[in-house]
Amino acid sequence: MKKVELLAPAKDKDTAISAIDCGADAVYIGALDFGARKNASNSIEDIKSIVEYAHRFYVKVHVTINTILTDGELQQAKELIKKLYEIGVDAIIVQDMGIIELAMRGEIPPIVIHASTQCDNRKLEKVKFFDKLGISRVILARELSVEEIQKVCASLKAEVETFIHGALCVSYSGQCYLSQYIGGRSANRGECAQPCRKKYTLVDEKGNIIAKDKHLLSMRDFNASEHIPKLIEAGVKSFKIEGRLKDENYVKNVVAYYRQKINECCEKTSSGKVFLDFTPDVNKSFNRGFTDYFLTGRKKCYNFDSPKALGERLGVVKKVYKDCFELDSSKVKVNSQDGLCYYSSDELCGCLVNKVEGGRIFPNKMNNIKVGEVIYRNLDFEFERQLTNSKTKRRIKIDFRYQSGILSVVDEDNNTVQIDVEIKEAAKNPDKMRENFIMQMKKTGESDFYVQDILIIGELPFMPLAEINRLRREILDKLMEERLKNYPREFQKPLKYAQFPMKNYDYHANVYNELAKIFYSKCNCEISEKAFECGMVKKENAELMRTKHCLKYAFNMCKSTKKLFLIDEKGKKYPLEFDCKNCEMLILRP
Repeated sequence: MKKVELLAPAKDKDTAISAIDCGADAVYIGALDFGARKNASNSIEDIKSIVEYAHRFYVKVHVTINTILTDGELQQAKELIKKLYEIGVDAIIVQDMGIIELAMRGEIPPIVIHASTQCDNRKLEKVKFFDKLGISRVILARELSVEEIQKVCASLKAEVETFIHGALCVSYSGQCYLSQYIGGRSANRGECAQPCRKKYTLVDEKGNIIAKDKHLLSMRDFNASEHIPKLIEAGVKSFKIEGRLKDENYVKNVVAYYRQKINECCEKTSSGKVFLDFTPDVNKSFNRGFTDYFLTGRKKCYNFDSPKALGERLGVVKKVYKDCFELDSSKVKVNSQDGLCYYSSDELCGCLVNKVEGGRIFPNKMNNIKVGEVIYRNLDFEFERQLTNSKTKRRIKIDFRYQSGILSVVDEDNNTVQIDVEIKEAAKNPDKMRENFIMQMKKTGESDFYVQDILIIGELPFMPLAEINRLRREILDKLMEERLKNYPREFQKPLKYAQFPMKNYDYHANVYNELAKIFYSKCNCEISEKAFECGMVKKENAELMRTKHCLKYAFNMCKSTKKLFLIDEKGKKYPLEFDCKNCEMLILRP
């Protein structure tokens, strides 16, 4: 069977450890600076603790340095990368070509480099470029189909990573300047204000309203779980869950769910077995409704009514009383303190459940709950409590062997150690001694191991229970030392310059420092404009966003020649342009 990595997000140390315990093969996390989620930063000390815990299970730790950097920040990033390498971080995820130039010059250690999805990795020529450079892994744009992903995988020596679950950016990653334009908060600098989740009105050139005050740029959440076998067959090496701002319970549930799904198709890249004490269900964690986006063609991938969490569908209201209501289905148990939501006049409304009696649900408010309303649960109180109190633990399989005064142990990765057992006297009751020995050696307690088999060849000497316990602790400590010593750390191979697919590149290259410009020059590409964030882009109607989500398609207007505009909540009017050949929509600067 193939081995495929499950890559989990972590906003902090506790979340990272939970992700590992629930089955992640790797975690990605932000350091104090230069991550695309500015509100999910972590100290070097915490990242070091995560690395030490992760490597016990041969789980990798990736750190995001995926913003564009000023010249001064680039030098700070260089020092940060050195520290990350020293504490054992396995890979860095980068967007800024200035970091690649530093690697070319040998100014950073040979830490594995992954080309972030922020590098706009949607075209085969672009990912081939990174492959020719020698980059270890390319993280693809979310918009690619299974067939396109297969072509990429077949064309590269580098590993290919794809997203599999989580929130979707409506824009091609790295190519959104809307937040920067509106309020100076750059998505490429980790400060996106998420204007795509706001309300807009769609009008034509005559002012005719096509859609009023709708969340016209808000995507549903990604869920590719049904496509895992096809994506594995296509050659994907890593499945990435989005969510470095998500809470610990979200990560526990989603990681456990995908661990089970992937286990059905292939082997994990890390070690250990997950002893799960809850049944994962992604419908119960935050989601805006799910879509598989463009994996198998263009479908309804948006939710114009609300950017908020929907959760799981419970049923339809069949009866309404003064202070309660009943659903048409009794299959799903509703509990007090659950959070429910429903659409009323196209607005998402919510309530909390005070109590449930005989199928009647008593909410804290009855705001326009009517017969025929579809009810969703966006907070399953009992499930959240189960996740919070979960004792899920990951353990490494081991086998013990005793023979002629030697106790040895081997783990599932063939790491082995042994210790001498002092023989002072023979056991008066050999059968009882064997029974006690096996029973005590299986008591691995809170350690990271579980015992599969204990082989005893010959007779055991007499040993008090305390001595057996001491031997177990000593040999397991030695085994963990051996595991960590043998951790299969990878290193970045030397990079070399390659021909960039374009001869000229404007602000879409996101060049924010001198080294990035030098890098492109050495790859035979002239940078005509600095990054949009520099405030020097003068082109009239410059692109603020390019997206595969198309409002013409959504409103069945593909053949229309009308000019369309988006008007935001403050009355600002953005021209829309449509690249129908590539089925893309552009939002332009007014």
